[in-house]
Amino acid sequence: MSTTAVTVETLVDVGLGNSAYLVDLGDGRALAVDAARDLRSVRELAARRGLTVAYAAETHLHADFLSGAVQLAATDGATVLASAAGDRAFPHRGLRDGDQVDLGGLVLRAWATPGHTDEHLAFLLLDGDLPIGVFTGGSLLVGAAARTDLVAPERTEELARAQYHSLQRLMVLPDEVAVWPTHGAGSFCSSPPGSERTSTVGRERATNSLLAATSEDEFAARLLGSLGSFPTYFRWLGEANRRGPAVLPEPLTLAPLTVERVRRLVEDGATVVDVRPIEEYAAAHVPGSLSIELRSAFGTWLGWLLPEDAVVVVVRRLDQDPAEILGQAAKLGYDIAGELAGGIDAWNRADLLTTSTALVTPTTMTDAERVLDVRQESEFAAGHVPGAEHSELGSLTVDAASMAIGPVTVMCGHGERAMSAASVLERAGRNDVSVLLGGPSEWAASHGVDLESGS
Repeated sequence: MSTTAVTVETLVDVGLGNSAYLVDLGDGRALAVDAARDLRSVRELAARRGLTVAYAAETHLHADFLSGAVQLAATDGATVLASAAGDRAFPHRGLRDGDQVDLGGLVLRAWATPGHTDEHLAFLLLDGDLPIGVFTGGSLLVGAAARTDLVAPERTEELARAQYHSLQRLMVLPDEVAVWPTHGAGSFCSSPPGSERTSTVGRERATNSLLAATSEDEFAARLLGSLGSFPTYFRWLGEANRRGPAVLPEPLTLAPLTVERVRRLVEDGATVVDVRPIEEYAAAHVPGSLSIELRSAFGTWLGWLLPEDAVVVVVRRLDQDPAEILGQAAKLGYDIAGELAGGIDAWNRADLLTTSTALVTPTTMTDAERVLDVRQESEFAAGHVPGAEHSELGSLTVDAASMAIGPVTVMCGHGERAMSAASVLERAGRNDVSVLLGGPSEWAASHGVDLESGS
């Protein structure tokens, strides 16, 4: 996105639903805003444009990913710009409301915008006295505002009211000022979620339903009424970002592990995470392994289904990119112990036990089968198989122990989350689980039955 003579590039993380930004400062240096610890896209863009990252700005203590600011400071010499109120335990330039940073022509001005977090800052980018755009982080989003229930449950309404005043403050900016939020489509921090990444103040003034609220009370009620579940790792990543993530070696490598080494690690409590396509996992997998197919949402489900101190061993297909596995794991704080060298074939050659998971299709699944739908609450309410039970995948590690016994077919929208759920159930001792390839719409079309709506 270009505004006047300033180039601001948006780097979208589809899996987390977030955007980072790289600003060309015009002299071979760049400003990175809210870059995650997986810096591959930042480095690729900076190299392509011949830029060195001189500044790494953080709008807030992120709960949904580990920041890349500490890494950029260590490897690129970047100056970290962040709220002085954040009490960060690593070197940074602490900014307060109204403080300005001379970027060498452009100016970055900090605006206190609490709500999503207490110490939240928006960063106004100015060319001289002309406001070009504002990095709104987790305050004003496209058609939305970020959720306020992540700091502490009992402070949710208080912070929602703070969020109201922060958005009102941003609305004093001229209509043409660009809005560059961090959270967007697919982010669990966005409440409610939207589909676009960037906007303008004028467009948000005209179209954002939360800004249409006529009072603080109405705004708070609308915001709090839109809150859904969020991943468990949100509870610890904020503090991990305050302390500062460890600096990683670059590039990251996936160490090969022998079958015997993997067996010992598992005996010591490690989790085998199988990232292969679900059909291959279904055919044969290491007993007790967790299925999380490698795709854009891999990191989210890794963090949601495993504890923060988990030791992870990967099983992958040879053509699956190790850098993608390691990068997504790193931004959620997981250090991968290595991979099973030779994959599942090596396990088989060692004459070790494998297990399988039954797959069914909409046409082979009968109306009488017991169904467990593991999609998010909003997805389930929008349309589900009549009589289906419901437990969000993120809750299943807790819910599995109390579920009724007996055969069950697990389903989601396509099959990936359902296979993850089936592996969770198998890890809990169930051996009567099958997975639907497809989702509710395919089932309804196959059976000529309308879906039910509501919770």
